[in-house]
Amino acid sequence: MTVPGTPEQPRQPDPQQPQQPNPYDPQAAPQAPQDGPPAAPQYGQPGPAPYGGMPTAPQYAATPAGPPVAAPPSITLAVRLMFVGAALSLVGIILAWATKDALRDQLRDASSSSSLTPSELDTLLNVSLAVATVVGLIGVGLWIWMALANGAGKSWARIVSTVLGALSVVTTLVNLTRESGASMALSVVSIALAVVILVLLWRRESSEFYAARSAKL
Repeated sequence: MTVPGTPEQPRQPDPQQPQQPNPYDPQAAPQAPQDGPPAAPQYGQPGPAPYGGMPTAPQYAATPAGPPVAAPPSITLAVRLMFVGAALSLVGIILAWATKDALRDQLRDASSSSSLTPSELDTLLNVSLAVATVVGLIGVGLWIWMALANGAGKSWARIVSTVLGALSVVTTLVNLTRESGASMALSVVSIALAVVILVLLWRRESSEFYAARSAKL
């Protein structure tokens, strides 16, 4: 009951009575569930485990490789001699064309029983020179290829060089009796060069160089 003339006091909320939310209070509004992926972790922290699994371990940078293994003197000398062999192959091509008259005489003597005509002899001479040129250019390419591969420490290159060197020595020795003058001298130098290169490739320090390069691959 209130006395007339006195202001009405505001009612105090009943603590046992549930209060109604204020529709104008933004904090009283119900919060919507957050959808979408979780926030990205900060720099340096491991990410969340997928599907409740174990947390992923941090990734570390790979250890940088050591300095390349330097080639021993035996390999360096063998590579230089291989380039010399490539130059000798070019000299052999030039020498074949420079001595084509002597080659013509050899072909005439070898084909005396077949009685070749001059035109047929010229054709045989040109074919022989073309074959010598192609074989010589292939030899130049093989010399350079083996020089680069062995200089890089490729173990397979030493094996290929050994096989090619052995074949070169055998074929040169077989044909040595048919040659004379500058051609014979060039063949003798080529045989000696191949033998020296093979010895250098199979020295102990060379084998250690190939093994060290193979271990780094």
